[in-house]
Amino acid sequence: MAILLIMLAALAVPPQARDPGERAFQRCAGCHSLRPDDSQSVAPSLHGVFGRRAGTAEGFAYSPALREAGRRGLTWDAATLAQFLEDPEAAVPGTAMPYQGGPASERAAVIDFLRRRAP
Repeated sequence: MAILLIMLAALAVPPQARDPGERAFQRCAGCHSLRPDDSQSVAPSLHGVFGRRAGTAEGFAYSPALREAGRRGLTWDAATLAQFLEDPEAAVPGTAMPYQGGPASERAAVIDFLRRRAP
């Protein structure tokens, strides 16, 4: 019974009290998943994105520009993700990612959320 009450209390937490990174990631979740074996999304899975070379997630057909950036050594970490999320086209000219940026605080929250979910 105590477990049920704890679970119900967790569901009652207002959205504004939830993890800001998780909230911000919901904009990303329209295209990206966090499942390790997801090849059905319109964008690559972000599971394990930290430390991954750009353009190399299994099962996704990347743009030639992002594959080339990975071949040249672009590896995702907090700094490279911040640069890419600020302006994908400037960071990797020719990328197919249509993201239009967002507030710096939201981008930082997403990056922190992804870092904390790293395997």
